[in-house]
Amino acid sequence: MEFSMIFMISFSVLILCSSLAYGQVAMSTSPTPSPSPAPTPAYKNLKDLLSVAGPYHKFLDYLESTKLIDTFQIQANNTVEGITIFVPKDNAFKALKKPSLSNLTDDQLKSVLLFHALPRYYALADFNDLSERGPISTLAGGQYTLQFNDDSGTVRLDSGWSKAKVTSAVHTSKPVAVYQVDKVLLPEAIFGTDIPPTPAPAPALGISPSADTPSAAKSEETGSSSKPSSSGSSSPRIMMNSGIWTLLVLAFLGGWLVLFF
Repeated sequence: MEFSMIFMISFSVLILCSSLAYGQVAMSTSPTPSPSPAPTPAYKNLKDLLSVAGPYHKFLDYLESTKLIDTFQIQANNTVEGITIFVPKDNAFKALKKPSLSNLTDDQLKSVLLFHALPRYYALADFNDLSERGPISTLAGGQYTLQFNDDSGTVRLDSGWSKAKVTSAVHTSKPVAVYQVDKVLLPEAIFGTDIPPTPAPAPALGISPSADTPSAAKSEETGSSSKPSSSGSSSPRIMMNSGIWTLLVLAFLGGWLVLFF
């Protein structure tokens, strides 16, 4: 009887220990949940954005004809930094008479277009910091830099040859920022530093009075009146001189008559 009780107790303890050990093994081998991946930003189609946002057809045509739309797309979607684009409206290109983009080489035109983008996303609040950092490199690289000036919220851009102003924010969702500017950005590296000055008003030319003016008529009257006076004053002198000579001749003849008669 005692042996049976000992066997039953031992068997119960063995089963209990086995269940506890199995539970620990199961807890240790259960998979830990992996962290969910960070959501990737939505793909930005710049062609669709520029086509819908405003009258930017001329700028978009240049990007497509030079194949630079692909460069802009890669910078926008395949980099951590993103992109900031300054887009002139169509009328800004129409107002560009001199210099003309049609006189540029293919490489120069590409540099001008890349000059309108920064290789990083910048919100409106970032331009105040950019104005204190000096020249900022553009997507064209090298000496193609822009100088920013944040004047009480009005952002101005100086390319060294032309000066433009940001007139509106078209799209400001990371990683793409698009801002509208009122002029085409012309880099100093291509167009130089000889900014055409504003033509000064031509000075008024000195015009002599015409014959119909009172001053001219007065001068003519003065001149005409002076001529007769001079001729009139000389005629009495001639008559006086001739009278003296007549008297001398008569006196001489009278003397000769007295001598011979």
